[in-house]
Amino acid sequence: MASVVAPAVAPSFEHQMLDFLAYLEFERGLSRNTLEAYRSDLLQFGRFLGERGQTALDAEGRDVAEFLEQLGGGNGRPATPATVHRKAACLRSFYRHLRREGVTDVDPTAALSPPRRSRKLPHVLTRGEITELLSQPVGGEAPALRDRALLELMYACGLRASEAIGLELADVDLEDGVLRARGKGSKERIVPVGSAAIAATRAYVERGRGKLIRDPDETHLFVNVRGRALTRQGLYKIIQKHARGAGLADRMSPHTLRHTFATHLLAGGCDLRSVQEMLGHADVATTQLYTHLSSERLKDVYFKAHPRASAATSR
Repeated sequence: MASVVAPAVAPSFEHQMLDFLAYLEFERGLSRNTLEAYRSDLLQFGRFLGERGQTALDAEGRDVAEFLEQLGGGNGRPATPATVHRKAACLRSFYRHLRREGVTDVDPTAALSPPRRSRKLPHVLTRGEITELLSQPVGGEAPALRDRALLELMYACGLRASEAIGLELADVDLEDGVLRARGKGSKERIVPVGSAAIAATRAYVERGRGKLIRDPDETHLFVNVRGRALTRQGLYKIIQKHARGAGLADRMSPHTLRHTFATHLLAGGCDLRSVQEMLGHADVATTQLYTHLSSERLKDVYFKAHPRASAATSR
């Protein structure tokens, strides 16, 4: 006798999920990466409910809690607290949407207490390390000119990887020294560009980019050796290549330049609101992470260099 296998995800749940994702994409303007993460989280929750013969509408608080608890153990690799926190946030948003749409008047996530996320400070480069990294692309060949401009702009403007590869020629005003970045949710912001980044970008545009492009109608600023827009993978390889040359391979990612940008600005006396605007953070609380990071770095320098630092702390 053949066994009856329940569907992995009930059709009703899939319909509710797709409606929710459409809302996030077209009304909230969330990025494709965020949408894909939410889709994966919801499919996992839908399979969990399907194994119990439940739907999203008859799930209770204890069901959601058990789903999140299960992520931290089991036979597979336990999820990190940050991952569990993200999935909990996804479910909260999902059920708020169902209530707004009148699909249900019950929210099983209302009393949810997800595991507390540990605050892990991002790694940043010292001024000496960033100088060494930026000096790695050498020579006047087109790829070197491109790499130098890319690294200088990412550090000068605190760009995310997606923002850097999405830059178009028209987004960078070398005369006025400003750049237009398209951030999360298609939000745009204007960021000042320093003189070193302006010089590197001008050299690339005038002497390098034309040797790389194949299509004269190509609008992207940064292109690969085939003349097409640089991909996220291509960007990562470029940064890792020069990080290895600077002895920073195990401490570098594209986001490290963004963290370093924010920390160096704050350490130099820039106010928090200005850094928030330049990073494109919707909430200043997100930017405040860098104030802690900057403070820790300054204290580290102080306690290593000041002759009376240890005496002061022992009182």
